Amino acid sequence: QVQLVESGGGLVQPGGSLRLSCAASISFFSVITMAWHRQAPGKQRELVAAITGGGGTDYAGSVKGRFTISRDNGKKMVYLQMNSLKPEDAAVYYCATASGRSYWGQGTQVTVSS
Repeated sequence: QVQLVESGGGLVQPGGSLRLSCAASISFFSVITMAWHRQAPGKQRELVAAITGGGGTDYAGSVKGRFTISRDNGKKMVYLQMNSLKPEDAAVYYCATASGRSYWGQGTQVTVSS
């Protein structure tokens, strides 16, 4: 059974940092492109960052230079390092596959507030 389990969300002050983690139980994980999405209340879900099996990355313009996506294929983990967080980054963050069959995690809440 495929599972994606996110962790690491929480409350952070503006300018702070958080690191999200996603544990994936997926066969052939190393060849699957993985992504982080987010959805804020009243807004559409948006793609934040993606990473190919080989480590190629892509970012939404709003997070470029502040967020870093990475992965550990041996541990079947995907990470999202978020720095210089802004109130507009507050959302539920989801880990998902971005190639092959679509799978999503349950999401982890990120709150950015002073």
